[in-house]
Amino acid sequence: MSATFNPWRDVAKPLLKGFMVTGKRAFKKKVTIQYPEERREQFVRSRWRHVLTRYDSGLEKCIGCSLCAGACPARCIYVEAAENTDQDRRSPGERYAARYEINMLRCIFCGYCQDACPTGAIVLRKDFELANYDRDDFVYTKEMLLEPVREG
Repeated sequence: MSATFNPWRDVAKPLLKGFMVTGKRAFKKKVTIQYPEERREQFVRSRWRHVLTRYDSGLEKCIGCSLCAGACPARCIYVEAAENTDQDRRSPGERYAARYEINMLRCIFCGYCQDACPTGAIVLRKDFELANYDRDDFVYTKEMLLEPVREG
């Protein structure tokens, strides 16, 4: 049995459905946000830019344990640990992260690194402006991730 061409069913009916959707939305209030000046409120659980936090004393919370790298399903985190010395103390533990890198092109922003961190060193904040022009700039180093030392 072959299907015959029916102009009402095959052309006019879908066209009218589309015009009805357009007509319903044409007179509703527009929800355009003027982005750089206005910002949309983010969801409570949104996770974007990674930040390495510090204690109030200025020491880094990261102890170089690499649990965040082990928990990452995208394998975008690289941690190289080094030993603390009395002359050069970076964290309160025995070790600190001498090298900490996150390849943001591979990151899926799942938050597993934050959940796996025993000291709460890596957190995902709500800064979502991560665009860049060069691929190499998407590899965030420890210096880019570490929050500045608080005054006082």
